[in-house]
Amino acid sequence: MCWPTCDGWHCDLTSHISPGWIRITPAGPALIGGHGKYRVNLPLFLSVFHLCSSVADSSSSQNPGITPIGILGGTFDPIHHGHLRIAQEALEQCKLAQVRFVPSGTPPHRPSPKADAKLRWEMVRLALNGSPDFLVDVREVFRTDPCYTVDTLTALRAELGAQQPICLILGGDAFLQLHTWHEWKRLFGLAHIVVLQRAGGPPLGNAMNNADAALQAEYRQRLAPGAGVLQESPAGAIFVADMPALEISSTDIRRRCAEGRSIRYLVPEVVANYINTNSLYQTC
Repeated sequence: MCWPTCDGWHCDLTSHISPGWIRITPAGPALIGGHGKYRVNLPLFLSVFHLCSSVADSSSSQNPGITPIGILGGTFDPIHHGHLRIAQEALEQCKLAQVRFVPSGTPPHRPSPKADAKLRWEMVRLALNGSPDFLVDVREVFRTDPCYTVDTLTALRAELGAQQPICLILGGDAFLQLHTWHEWKRLFGLAHIVVLQRAGGPPLGNAMNNADAALQAEYRQRLAPGAGVLQESPAGAIFVADMPALEISSTDIRRRCAEGRSIRYLVPEVVANYINTNSLYQTC
């Protein structure tokens, strides 16, 4: 019997040789485990080696339903329940393995955040505590140069491998401005794009009628009929999911803080306490 491991293919040949295992690695076969001298039936070994090689080649050329990973970037200035709900909807509707929150360091498309990157990272960490499906990715927090999504996804793709499906999670408004992003067409080669449209609002398809012509073309070409497509390839599709209408914004939360008003139930309690303890957002 043969099965994949992180460092090659393991084959159980103990019925034909002394107790032990043969490990098939990219560098060749290696005999491990067991005791004493080994005598290997060469024809049997070669047949198993070729079997393992063919299985490995087959598995590397296909994408057999790998569970996607979601990426949710933003300034999170501060993180609030709307962000968390977007992540939860994407997690459930797209059947994601996890959602990684990526607080931006220096966002190139908007004014500088009010709170320092390390403070925003800490608020995200506190908000996600106790949610095993949500993780915080700090790769952008300590960068001082502009943080482009295409660079972040390129790094993630290198880390996760060519076959791992990645889903970039965006709100409808952000997606309609995608054509203004740095090297935006490269994003489709790095990830799927999951767009959350608000319930009760105009459907994304209608809004696309007035969108940039190049973005319209990509949308029509890549629109997926269902979330299952996200598991069948590592990148390239656009999937539209529904999002409950939650009228919560970081701008409004900062304004309330500056006015001395309560932000209870708009952000997680631990985040509200952190904002109060550190006297954040005293001015808009």
